[in-house]
Amino acid sequence: MADAGAAPRILVVGPSWVGDMVMAQSLFKTLKARYPRCHLGVAAPAWSRPILERMPEVGEVAELATQHGKFGWRPRRALAKRLRGRFDWAIVLPRSWKSALVPFLAGIPRRTGFTGEQRFGLLNDRRPLDKRVLDQTVKRFVALGLPAEETATGNFALPHPRLSVDPDNLVEQRLAHGLSSRPAIGMMPGAEYGPAKQWPLGHFRELAERLIATGFEVRVLGGPKDAEAGKAITAGLARAHDLCGKTRLGDAVDLLADCRQVVTNDSGLMHVAAAVGTRIQAIYGSSSPRYTPPLTDNAEIHYLALECSPCFERNCPLGHTRCLVDLSPDRLLKAILAADGPAGERIASG
Repeated sequence: MADAGAAPRILVVGPSWVGDMVMAQSLFKTLKARYPRCHLGVAAPAWSRPILERMPEVGEVAELATQHGKFGWRPRRALAKRLRGRFDWAIVLPRSWKSALVPFLAGIPRRTGFTGEQRFGLLNDRRPLDKRVLDQTVKRFVALGLPAEETATGNFALPHPRLSVDPDNLVEQRLAHGLSSRPAIGMMPGAEYGPAKQWPLGHFRELAERLIATGFEVRVLGGPKDAEAGKAITAGLARAHDLCGKTRLGDAVDLLADCRQVVTNDSGLMHVAAAVGTRIQAIYGSSSPRYTPPLTDNAEIHYLALECSPCFERNCPLGHTRCLVDLSPDRLLKAILAADGPAGERIASG
């Protein structure tokens, strides 16, 4: 391990999901705190650049031009060729075999990652993964940047992600989408993993109606796959804006920072909102708030912890999704107004 005064050139092979990429900033912060003079590069899909550019710790983004779930031998070999001789240490966050290929092909001397998928020849600093000790995704990421002996008990610092905000872009987004100066509540109805993580659209719709009636503006954010959900929540409602598929990822960073609070499934945008300091009302169904919590002190978790939860399935194996259906819009409304304090009380009474 390099000493704190060294200036290692470190390449991190990043994850393939928005939320995981945000959580990876906890590792980047850890590396910069330990090696202030290090150069930090991240090998990641092109979609992640707008997120990585909001992280001051990242010195360069090495785009890996492969589609999610595809092997992409040629792009990996081409990227390895560009990186050859430029880095001293690689940290591979995904546990797949293919994710360790680029550092190996680039000839990076030290290659750190968890043992998995027969990567014995690709990694030369292999770590066993004790899921009881490293019981959160963010812990696993940060642990790979520390000496193994410092992580044996799972008791080590986990700096929270913090994405920078572009105020000029926020002004442009507010004008482009006709947003008002009213206090805004963001809603993120999507969850890439599957329906068992998605609060019912009817609940989102009812909550939106009641929030608007109390004086809030509602903004629904998500990608193109969430377009139908956005329409279902906002159709016919004044002061409700469907932004699903209408903004870039960097725009979502700024728009979420502008919201008073957000109501969100366990999703990538939940982690983005947490990383810009917005108050989180986080809804968990099939997943667990112990494993992927929003990394912020400004969050309230809504989780029923039923006997069948968490199942970690994409679709409810019992067919009822009670873990989400039984979380009422009234509960979320009360939580939002309580968190807003006197301001929320004035809106509710005004």
